[in-house]
Amino acid sequence: MLPPFSVATVFTQWQFAPVVSAAVIVFGGLYLWGAARVRRRHPARPWPLGRTIAFGLGLLVIVMATQSGIGAYDDTLFYDHMIQHLMLIMIAPPLLVVGQPVTLLMHASRNPLHTWTKKVLRSAPIRAITWPVFGVVAYAATIIGTHLTSFMNLVMTNDTVHNLEHALFLIIGYLYFLPLIGKEPTGWKVSYPLRLFLLFIAMPVDAFTGVVINSYSSDPFPPMDPRNWGPSPLSDVHDGGGVMWVGGAAIMFVVIMCVFFGWTREKRPSSGMGWLESVRRANLADRVAETTGETDTAVSVSGAAGASTKPRRTDIDSDDEQLDAYNAYLERINRGH
Repeated sequence: MLPPFSVATVFTQWQFAPVVSAAVIVFGGLYLWGAARVRRRHPARPWPLGRTIAFGLGLLVIVMATQSGIGAYDDTLFYDHMIQHLMLIMIAPPLLVVGQPVTLLMHASRNPLHTWTKKVLRSAPIRAITWPVFGVVAYAATIIGTHLTSFMNLVMTNDTVHNLEHALFLIIGYLYFLPLIGKEPTGWKVSYPLRLFLLFIAMPVDAFTGVVINSYSSDPFPPMDPRNWGPSPLSDVHDGGGVMWVGGAAIMFVVIMCVFFGWTREKRPSSGMGWLESVRRANLADRVAETTGETDTAVSVSGAAGASTKPRRTDIDSDDEQLDAYNAYLERINRGH
């Protein structure tokens, strides 16, 4: 019988999973080898350290979810079981996607591996499974199908199926997030508004699943490993529903905000600035134009007052005269209130 679950036991109650350990070592080693190879071949343009860190964190999340106390208690506490699921489908995959392992493979490899990789990426099966709509549908079907059907009972009583479920979460999570936050050469170009929409519509799926689990009036799952501590079986199930509902929404919100921040920094070819910065400067220029009498056209003359107006300038931040005019505009607004 395991001791009561706590933050400390997450780091003290470890279990060894040979397959997971071997996979993490192999993929981590190959990734580091590829990054080192790119650095040797292109010292002026080494593989970005941030991508390497993201990929390493993704592997670390997998290890923590399956071999730390999170994994040790997944057959003892249902809410811990749900924490594990969120780590494997919503935290590890985005980190692995940001690491861009396929792009690294193409940069580090030579023919025939390089050519073969490009052919695989352009193949119909890969195009199909990396289609954004497929990822959304697969994600929703996986969340609902593995939690609100009899499949959950099979997972709770069969270790092999439970381990296969872990692999399923990683694969589906990777395919879902790949076209929405990734930059791999899969051929799919998804606009930022569509990315945000496809991320947002996944939140009701997590919420619906969590609400349904939280509404159970009796424990629907087979008995878990024995324990004489912690919440009752039904309370444990309700806590697990809360983890899926609140935890899933919180994680997805963070991903959505990261994508939105990336959108604001996307440079427009016309201005070389992100759209948010372009809007800010345009709005600032409008307010200054109202104050100084500048126009969008060439120099003109006012027939009534005989005063000329200057052509409007948009590089406001580096123009002291324009900034002084804008500050005067703000002061007038303040006096008006």
